[in-house]
Amino acid sequence: MLNQEQKFVFEINHESDIPKYQQLVDAITNAIAENILQKGDLLPSVNSICKTNQLSRDTVFKAYTILKDQKTIDSVPNKGYYVSGETRKVLLVLDTFKAYKEVLYHSFVNNLPDNVITDVQFHHYNIDVFKTIINNGIGKYYKYVVMNFDHKDIAPVLSSISKDKLLLIDWNIHADKSDNYVFQDFGKAFYESLTEAVDLFKKYKKIQFIYPDFTSHPWETVEYFKKFCADFNFQYEIITDPKKFNIEKEMAYISVSDRILGHFLEQCKEKDFEPGKDVGFLSYNETPMKKFIYKGISVVSTDFKELGTKAAAFITHEEETKCYVPTKLIIRESL
Repeated sequence: MLNQEQKFVFEINHESDIPKYQQLVDAITNAIAENILQKGDLLPSVNSICKTNQLSRDTVFKAYTILKDQKTIDSVPNKGYYVSGETRKVLLVLDTFKAYKEVLYHSFVNNLPDNVITDVQFHHYNIDVFKTIINNGIGKYYKYVVMNFDHKDIAPVLSSISKDKLLLIDWNIHADKSDNYVFQDFGKAFYESLTEAVDLFKKYKKIQFIYPDFTSHPWETVEYFKKFCADFNFQYEIITDPKKFNIEKEMAYISVSDRILGHFLEQCKEKDFEPGKDVGFLSYNETPMKKFIYKGISVVSTDFKELGTKAAAFITHEEETKCYVPTKLIIRESL
């Protein structure tokens, strides 16, 4: 065992909102992730930490107890605490926090071993936020799982991460053959899902695709919708201004936004329309609640649980990952 009294140094920010015990926990797990501390290394004694950082013994004991429960450290009588496990930190970068992203997140973390800690951050389609997240994380994580978006600076920013440490998820953009990825198909798979609902769409005189100008959903989906309507002789319209969304009888609606779904249900109540009979609705992206809303909302969606599971496998296996998660149609009463 190596003596870490001099090797491992950290500072407590007494003005931070983060509890002091958590700062100590984070400092040790970060040091292990960055190989500053390694398995078998001795940690500073409780007394030395209290003295150099003006902490109470209870605070230090709480931090060390948490780390022991995580099996990150252990202790030996008369010798002190030492690193017993190889804790690894991974960075998960998502676009926004929505219900289906929560499914992805829980699937991801629940399929990781106990010694892997996940930091999750959101870029909200803001390139400056994205750059800050990635640049601040360089060298601090074992692996990186990133949901990127359509911006010319994405690829240069990600180029600073080794290909074998980076997994791109969700949208096939700014990716090449050398990248690891787990994607969904926003085009052909969406078209094939729509073909399964041809007979249901025939109940309606026209299909409107509501693609609001505030969405960041890939336009590819709209192009394949147009192809579907042309191939099966459906009258259709693309609506990009949500203010022009006004439902009518014998019309079917498809939308990539749950805000539009909310407006649809409000208008159904106001006009006394029954979804699935007077009007139809197909929503994009499954969420845990859509099966319970009204009598059930029909959805076309990738399997976000599987996406999270496959992303977790990239963390735990030293293998290339290149796959697409299937997209499927779930028919419920709204269509």
